[in-house]
Amino acid sequence: MTHLLDLRNITKRFKGGTVALDNVSMWVDDENPSIIAVAGESGSGKTTLGLIAMNFLEPTSGEVLYKGKELKHFSSQELFDFRKEVQAVFQDPFAAYNPFYRVDHILEVPVANFKLAKGRAQAKEQIEKALESVGLRPNEILGRFPHQLSGGQRQRLVVARALLLRPKLLVADEPVSMVDASLRATILEALRTLNVDYQIPILYITHDLTTAYHVSDHILILYKGSVMEAGDVETVITNPQHPYTQLLIDSIPWPDLSRQWGQQEIVAVDGEAAAIGQGCKFASRCPHVMDKCRQSAPPLYQVGENAVASCYLYEGKSVLPGEELGTLFATKKPVTATG
Repeated sequence: MTHLLDLRNITKRFKGGTVALDNVSMWVDDENPSIIAVAGESGSGKTTLGLIAMNFLEPTSGEVLYKGKELKHFSSQELFDFRKEVQAVFQDPFAAYNPFYRVDHILEVPVANFKLAKGRAQAKEQIEKALESVGLRPNEILGRFPHQLSGGQRQRLVVARALLLRPKLLVADEPVSMVDASLRATILEALRTLNVDYQIPILYITHDLTTAYHVSDHILILYKGSVMEAGDVETVITNPQHPYTQLLIDSIPWPDLSRQWGQQEIVAVDGEAAAIGQGCKFASRCPHVMDKCRQSAPPLYQVGENAVASCYLYEGKSVLPGEELGTLFATKKPVTATG
């Protein structure tokens, strides 16, 4: 089966020996488009995965395929089409704008470059429709400079720009981390609208498991470039199986007075770290570490119908080959009514 985007055995090493990704595989399909969260601490490799998916960064080894063809073999026209079909929403809404141009510029340029409209009237109609789809009023946005808009308006404007191009895939890298909490729900709702109403699959890159839980269908937990746990977001967040995921969940200040925050203490052993292919990356921080954990990295054990965990605590359960991780992302959670 040909997938929309297929990352196969991706490893990325930077100069100095830093390993951002270590043999990670996953795929994204558009037949049943879902929102897949890629989560983890800073330095886990999640942003690197997103940059590689967008062809902004080349992997050290492995293959990136789009619609069944490896990106490095694309012609100039195919790369042009790829740039139109794979859009991004980045973390910093301030860095997306040239302060000397009115915000109209960020919408008019892609319309012109990709020949999306036959004339000015049609271009204006498309721009206004895109703004309205993310909850912005064109008469309050167009004609202004970036500094005249709030951070939330600027971020939604970037989402509107992506929608203008009718992308096949959207990569959202920490899209709500620099806006007020009151605006996060609005932006996340806009992303969900793109997914549900326009059938656009989304890679949602975040360190915030709370937003990942509310907006995503599936989740991939990374630690030091390796997959620790993955599966249906409801299963992984409400019943985490890997000690690292349990640590992340335990760090969330849930609104529950009977629950003690941070009751699971996991301390790193100084100077101990796993190299590529030489054990579990989390061994130095794990309260359940065994000798075998430091000798070889555990495979992905099936810890539920739609969840896997890379941990020897589940040795004896069936193993999912890393190359088949994408099979966990084939279904969507039902959309509940709001209002």
